[in-house]
Amino acid sequence: MQMPPEPDAAIVKLQVLLDRAGVSPGVIDGYFGDNLIKAVAGFGAQQKLAVDGTLDQEVLARLTDAVPAVQAYAITAEDGQNLVSSIPQDYAKQAELPQLGYTSIAEKLAERFHMDINLLKSFNPTASFAPGETIAVTIAGNPKSGVVKRIEVNRTSGQVVALAEDGSLVSVYPATIGSDTPSPTGTHEVKGVSKMPVYTYNPEISFQQGDNKKVLELPGGPNGPVGSVWIDLTEPTYGIHGTPDPELIGKAGSHGCVRLTNWDVEGLAEMVKPGVVAEFCQVTVNARL
Repeated sequence: MQMPPEPDAAIVKLQVLLDRAGVSPGVIDGYFGDNLIKAVAGFGAQQKLAVDGTLDQEVLARLTDAVPAVQAYAITAEDGQNLVSSIPQDYAKQAELPQLGYTSIAEKLAERFHMDINLLKSFNPTASFAPGETIAVTIAGNPKSGVVKRIEVNRTSGQVVALAEDGSLVSVYPATIGSDTPSPTGTHEVKGVSKMPVYTYNPEISFQQGDNKKVLELPGGPNGPVGSVWIDLTEPTYGIHGTPDPELIGKAGSHGCVRLTNWDVEGLAEMVKPGVVAEFCQVTVNARL
């Protein structure tokens, strides 16, 4: 069996820089792919440059900063708290748990620093990820601040675009947009935000998981079906939410809603209020100029 290529340090740096600019590449994994191309295009739109996803000298010049891409981090005792031993796939078994939390310190820290867990482990091949240990992590971006007045869910590009009142681009996120039960069309509004939301599974409304034919209440947590945040929309049963599988964003289908990485939806949630417009459209970020 052919082994996957090693993560590319230059790609890691590029992903980190885009993340800091508020143009999310999804998980920082060190690999070139569609999410990275879309993020470069999004940065071009944000900076009013070419938006074809080409990494030219002007893009690099505006992205580059003096902060290194990687830092040392000392694992704390708190990092080891509120973990669960495992997350069963079956929703009926998930419903019996008190929370759907992280299963390891490595998983928790990978999300905190916006990293793919495999990249984190490749940075620290001998680490046990125990409190007191010092490891290498990326210096990812902090959530963007500002007020978002409009959200565009772009089906064509597979992105969520957050816009300010003047139409300027605040942030861009890669997204998995519903296909099995397609997400709504047209214009809707944000109703509210729920953190660590309880997930109500109803096979008559959305989809049936395995043999589960009854309504189930699944506890909240970053590894729940809708991740760490639910941004509720005025279209019944639809929302923008997180995921237990950040590495699959933009690469695998969703059952109907709009799925972002947990850290991206957490950042977006801090910038929206009830009444913010959410439009589902076919316009790509490339058409913003």
